[in-house]
This record gives sequence, C-alpha cells and structure tokens, in this order.
Amino acid sequence: MTTEGPSSTSAERAPGRLVLAATPMGQAGDASARLREALATADVVAAEDTRRTKQLASALDVRIAGRVVSFYDAVETAKAPALVAEVAAGRTVLLVTDAGMPSVSDPGYRLVAACVAEDLPVTCLPGPSAVTTALALSAIPCERFCFDGFPPRKSSARRTWLAQLREEERACVFFEAPHRLADCLADAVAVLGADRRAAVCRELTKTYEEVRRGTLGELAEWAAEGVRGEITVVLAGAAPAGPPAMEQLVAMVDELVDTGLRLKDACAQVTERNGGSKRELYEAVLAARD
Repeated sequence: MTTEGPSSTSAERAPGRLVLAATPMGQAGDASARLREALATADVVAAEDTRRTKQLASALDVRIAGRVVSFYDAVETAKAPALVAEVAAGRTVLLVTDAGMPSVSDPGYRLVAACVAEDLPVTCLPGPSAVTTALALSAIPCERFCFDGFPPRKSSARRTWLAQLREEERACVFFEAPHRLADCLADAVAVLGADRRAAVCRELTKTYEEVRRGTLGELAEWAAEGVRGEITVVLAGAAPAGPPAMEQLVAMVDELVDTGLRLKDACAQVTERNGGSKRELYEAVLAARD
C-alpha cells in the first residue's frame, strides 16, 4: 500500500507572492544582496522600464532568469490582473521601478491592492529612498514629516496646494521637475514667504549630487538660472502656533454664551481647550463688556 503526497495540481495552486523591491537611485552599489537574489530568482520581473532594469542587472552581474514584463503607469491597471494571476498560480512576481520604492510616486499601488484583495502574499525588500535621503541631508527638523508627491503643474493650482502648507508644522517633502522648479519656488515665496527654510536636493547619490539649503527667497533666486537633474525638495514646517491672544479667547467665550451657555461654564470650556487661567479669562470678559 502506498500513500500519495499532495498532488502536483494542488502544489501548483499554492499562492506565490508579490515582492516590492527598492532599486538604487543612481549608484548600482546601493543595491542590496536581497535585490540581487530576487532579480536572479523571480519567476516574473515587472519593471517600470525593462531596459533600465536589464542594465541594472548587468551592472550587478546578475542574470535575470524569469520573464521580464513592462509595468509602467499607463498600463498598470490593464496589466495588474495578469500579474495577480501569476501570484495566485504560485509564482514569485518581483516589482521594480526605475529608482527607489514602488508605489511611492511610482507604479505599484494598484497591483498591491489587487493582490491584497485576493488575500495573496505581498512582501517588500527595503532600500534606497529619495524621500528619506533628502530629509537626512536637509538639515531641517524632520522628526515628523509628510510626503506630497509632485506639486500641481499650473501656477494657480500650485499656489492653492502651497496654501495648505502655510500652517503645516511637519516638514514636507516633494518631487519637482527641473524645468518647473524655478516657478514652483517663486510661487512658494509668494504664498509662504521668502524666509521659510527649505532644501533642494539634486541628483541624490549620483556623481553630481548637490544639496542647496537656505530660505525660499535664496533658493528661488538660485533656481531662476536653471537647474538640471532629478529634484527632491524639503520644506521646513511652519513655526508652532502660539496660544490664542486674550481677545480671541474672549471672543470664543462670547460665542459660547450666545448659544445659551453660562459665562462661567463657557470660560471653563475655553480654558480647558486652550490653556490659561479661568479666573483671568472671566475677568477679561467682564472688562470687555464695560
């Protein structure tokens, strides 16, 4: 009597996995050992630019054994189902972009979401990131930060976007095309003021890496002469807002009293939210009424 193991059919149906891998921004030597292994062993390599991925593999002395498919923004939605099917069939799909981490202003999000929706394994090989590299080099406080992709291309929309950052206390990182940098910084001066500090990081990790630090006014003047290369900007957060002035607190109390709240209760509520002395606020409200 013999006992059969799992059939080949059931083994073939065991889920594979989607692997997101960060790629070097400029120096092939920044590639991790895990990226090298993944390029050599993945069943399918989905690449934003197949030529650049093959060039990277050549620079790393790695032979890509799997099938290489093109996977860029314009085709992401159309090609995602076929790649999900590959993972569901038990194959390893490696997703790489031209530089940095997939999904971060690069293709990847839709494929990840599609795999998650099918309860298929998704993992990530960490590595280079223009966002964190720029933050580290900026000399700007970045314990808290936000990333905002690319600004709008048109000035009116860009100024509206910048206005949202006027009171943002976190450092903000964003990418910008070199031919739009001067206009973007000029708009930033107009909306945020010339004294807000920032850093413009150009060609990170590459031969001509350059980091310009200063005020928005200084950087706008520098960029007006023209800038080349891939650009990452770090904008300093706004200074924390101080406590409201007594006149503002009095106005808040008056608004609450107008809704029917007792004066003492309104003062208590306002000082609980904004700090300060309930007694001093109560006296200030009475003095304002004299």
